[in-house]
Amino acid sequence: MSLKQELQQLHNRLDTTKRKLDAAKGRGDQELVTRFTDEADKLEKKINSLQGKQKYDMNKERKSLLDMPFSREITKAEQADLGKLKKSVRGLVIVHPMTKLGKELRLDVMTGFAPKQF
Repeated sequence: MSLKQELQQLHNRLDTTKRKLDAAKGRGDQELVTRFTDEADKLEKKINSLQGKQKYDMNKERKSLLDMPFSREITKAEQADLGKLKKSVRGLVIVHPMTKLGKELRLDVMTGFAPKQF
């Protein structure tokens, strides 16, 4: 399971646990309140851990792209035929500004990163 799917699943479980906790508080069932409180704390810890891992992976990928010796804007003509461009340039990584990585890099335009000039 991917990190994103696992995070989503944990958020869903946390949401249902919090709803059950509210219902148990309304009934005054102390045993269930403590059980759901403990479970919610455990889920929040796991979510924070996974978010930290996700941030670490993103920074690692960002750093590897910034370490590449060459980067430049991808022109509209090149964007029209990205397959041809990727085949002609070995090791080319294209980053769109609207993706998570593009926002992390603060890109304004579609940019290509490569080990050699293209």
